[in-house]
Amino acid sequence: MSVNGQDRRGAWRAALACMVTLAVAMGLGRFAFTPMLPIMLGEGKLELAGGGVLASLNYLGYFLGAVSCAAIGIKASSMVRGGLAATAALLIGMGLLHSFAGWGILRAAAGVMSAWVFVFASGWGLRRLAETNSPTLAGVIYTGPGIGIAMTGLLGGALGRWGSEVGWIGLGLLAVVLVAVIWRVFDDGESAQNGGAKAPVTASRVTASGADRSDAIWLVALYGLAGFGYIITATFLPVIARQALPGSSWPDFFWPLFGAAIIPGALIGARAPIHWDNRLLLAAAYALQALGVVLSVAWPTIVGFALGSLLLGMPFTAITLFAMREARRLRGNAAAGLIGYATASYGVGQIIGPLFAAPLAQRTGSFEQPLLVAAAALALGAVLFAVVWSKSRRPMTV
Repeated sequence: MSVNGQDRRGAWRAALACMVTLAVAMGLGRFAFTPMLPIMLGEGKLELAGGGVLASLNYLGYFLGAVSCAAIGIKASSMVRGGLAATAALLIGMGLLHSFAGWGILRAAAGVMSAWVFVFASGWGLRRLAETNSPTLAGVIYTGPGIGIAMTGLLGGALGRWGSEVGWIGLGLLAVVLVAVIWRVFDDGESAQNGGAKAPVTASRVTASGADRSDAIWLVALYGLAGFGYIITATFLPVIARQALPGSSWPDFFWPLFGAAIIPGALIGARAPIHWDNRLLLAAAYALQALGVVLSVAWPTIVGFALGSLLLGMPFTAITLFAMREARRLRGNAAAGLIGYATASYGVGQIIGPLFAAPLAQRTGSFEQPLLVAAAALALGAVLFAVVWSKSRRPMTV
């Protein structure tokens, strides 16, 4: 089916709006804390262990937001708009409040908003792309987190030169501007369908085979390793780099480099042929991230951190895409439940990571041990995905 010019323009408009949406909700709302953390540490407003608690509260909020999506019956456009407005307000609030308890509440709420916006904007955008026969533009949508992370890295550090309050408020005002630009794109052209509407269940996928059930369990368990494996670096990268390169200006650039690497990774991942096995793609992505984490320990130089940031960032969104694709392979149009369990597992991994890493790093004076554990978790996930794939290739006895 050919796509006419109007549909193509509509598809690009939807894709770009969702890209900006994810940049605000994920890059700013969720990950602005990473470049702001070393500034707050330097000002004496936080200790490292407290920073780990705030990070985990944000990931706890994301977990709660993700698992609550199925119960929400509000239109996707309303959820996206409300979540974006709240994200901007919560960022500004981080600069206006000066108590640890207040920051904890704001970071947890920001996690909830980022999950809601991610889920509902993804559903809204992918539906629009399907309606205009432009599914390949999905990769454009998922470059948003990378763009947002790059912005927080470049602008957060620059604004933070005037203090963390200015940094947080500046990022919040940037969110306000970006939200205003795309606000009208999320109109009410959704008929009666809301973001939580369930796709029709195909009867052929309602009853899963024993092998499919086993693969589903492995997917949920191993997806949690990805959440744990990347989050320590993603939360503390500027702090880790400043410890390894004292006095250097380079540590401020490794976080935006991580974000920039997500962009080509999302575009490439979205174009992976459908016949390629998702478990092998996930194994390769986990292995790349494991290598990226190890490089920051084994080669703590400008080049080592730069390569590590690239290797950690490129598979970041691709891992999510491949995991969701695997869930659909196993459950077809009834994949929502499996996706929810996998997202919950990923969220648990993210919550545990900072709580494990920050106290250990504060006690030992180094992130070396937490990073090696994170790399080992990712490497284990890569090996086990390959093993699960290998077992599925064995001839079945009749």
